[in-house]
Amino acid sequence: MGLRLNELVPNFTAMTDQGAITFHDWIGDSYAILFSHPKDFTPVCTTEFGAVAQLAEEWEARGTKVIGLSVDSAEEHVKWKTDIEGFAGAKAGFPIIADEDLAVSKAFDMLPAEAYLPDGRTAADSASVRSVFIIGPDKKLRLSMTYPMSVGRNFAEVLRALDAVQATDGQPIAAPANWVKGQDVIVSLALSDDEAKAKYGEVDVKLPYLRTTADPS
Repeated sequence: MGLRLNELVPNFTAMTDQGAITFHDWIGDSYAILFSHPKDFTPVCTTEFGAVAQLAEEWEARGTKVIGLSVDSAEEHVKWKTDIEGFAGAKAGFPIIADEDLAVSKAFDMLPAEAYLPDGRTAADSASVRSVFIIGPDKKLRLSMTYPMSVGRNFAEVLRALDAVQATDGQPIAAPANWVKGQDVIVSLALSDDEAKAKYGEVDVKLPYLRTTADPS
């Protein structure tokens, strides 16, 4: 059974390139993004870590902590960051979890329980460890995405998804297709027309079941 939306994410203690962390304590009262990788010193993953580094100010502006994961050691992560920062032209200030025993990957259901890393392993041995998890301050899973080895993640989309999660979290609204921050949102059917107008002001009734209003965030 995979980790489901709105479930409490696993807590764990692990070593990172910045020292040991306990995950829930590290999240604190922030939103968090965990993005995982099957191996250090791999080409697609290097471009992805670089993209995350370049967005440092955007994560901070949204009160969101980011943390990477790879199945190699903390020492290897330190060496890899030199490549990442040189390629991206940005400091990779976020920690990277050293998931050498695959404990975190298995806890988040990225790998089956019987998975192991053979001698002479390659990224193909942990290929499914290419996921993104957006986690709320309550430590519950808000969104997850998993990518194949051949497709680099679009972190502009991760940022857009984070905006949508934060805008709608605990609110009777939803983000429509291709929504970006500042655009109109959809009003929940749980609200009557009068209730929607009382809460949000002007409401545009496009269909009986599709009503929009200005982004309240």
